Amino acid sequence: APCPQWPYCRKRCSYCSFNKYVVPAVDEAAVRACLVREARTLLRLSQVHSVTSVFFGGGTPSLATPRTIAAVLEAVAGAAHLPDGAEVTLEANPGSAGTPRLAGFRAAGVNRLSIGVQVRGAAPRPVPCSPPMPPAATVLPPQSLDDAELQLLGREHTAAEARAAVEAARRLFPGRTSLDLLFGLPGQSRGAWARGLEAALGLCDDHISLYQLTLERGTALAAKVWGGALPTPSQDLLADMYQAARTTLVAAGFRHYEVSNFARKGALSTHNLSYWRAEQYIGVGPGAHGRFVPRGEGSRSREARIQTLEPDAWMREVQSQGHGTRRRAVLSPLEQLEEVLALGLRTDEGVTQERWGHFSPHLSLEAAFGAPGEAAELQRQGWLVLDSRGLRCTWEGLAVLDSLLPDLLCQLQRR
Repeated sequence: APCPQWPYCRKRCSYCSFNKYVVPAVDEAAVRACLVREARTLLRLSQVHSVTSVFFGGGTPSLATPRTIAAVLEAVAGAAHLPDGAEVTLEANPGSAGTPRLAGFRAAGVNRLSIGVQVRGAAPRPVPCSPPMPPAATVLPPQSLDDAELQLLGREHTAAEARAAVEAARRLFPGRTSLDLLFGLPGQSRGAWARGLEAALGLCDDHISLYQLTLERGTALAAKVWGGALPTPSQDLLADMYQAARTTLVAAGFRHYEVSNFARKGALSTHNLSYWRAEQYIGVGPGAHGRFVPRGEGSRSREARIQTLEPDAWMREVQSQGHGTRRRAVLSPLEQLEEVLALGLRTDEGVTQERWGHFSPHLSLEAAFGAPGEAAELQRQGWLVLDSRGLRCTWEGLAVLDSLLPDLLCQLQRR
């Protein structure tokens, strides 16, 4: 699964610490040529025969032209088999996702969109002690989006642009338009989040990704919160928001198939699932990460790779050697199992017996986690299940996975 990265944005959002660059002008032809060359180089190095998905991330890849997207997809198809039905996702910012541009991306080969919006209902903000939102029995009609929250987050689009972009995307990519939602904003209450979910349910397609806002060092929003200019939600409030969202989305017909992801009508993301199942993926572009076996070098060991962060330096490296890999490290068998465990338990299917056996032919799940120890205690407490299907979290366990993992990793390391 190639993951091309477009590192440029029009504006830096106040909460974002990703590898992104705001520049006066981008030499898109040069960036395009380097994305194409690196994709070809790394795919040939991996000797991957077939590609299951392609994910254009960033930055803001919807700022690239459809011509660039088409060129990268042509390069992927030329270096490996890209089936007609393979999932091709593009992350889009509502400010750069007008109907003509989206139609251009569809013509270039994109068949799924992931759009970052921030929604909230129009009712007045209630006092902080408002009760949690009750489970939704029906999908409520959309309410207004909130420009004040968008401004707080430093997003370049307006509420009206966000709504128009989602509606245009759903017309062009019906059933394959995903919304990314943030919760836990400074000053956000349970009631405000509840109304945001109502608005999202009225606007969304069949996939929603739900992310708790994380304050990252070096961002403008973190500086305001840590400096006392903005309040931060308590951990109890954040937990209430998450649980209310889970209950509401499941009641509206969504399957909670991963900690942060919900889908209905079978609209699970192929690319996301391949990542959580610890399948190979190839990072292309500045700062991209990858996990694959470089069989073209005669290796049989999976490597973790990171491409050079700064775009101009990355382009120079691609032009001189075909790729801009800055760091690479062979993953030990234990490190691979740790990733399989940490990623797989994020999903409702968990770590299946078959997948574990692929990475661990000599140590079964039962041998690793069935004996008395941390895993057995977590099962007794109702957080985990270990059976013939594999190891997975319960509904309650999925919400507190981060607190369960350290004990499980310690038990694995002792084996």
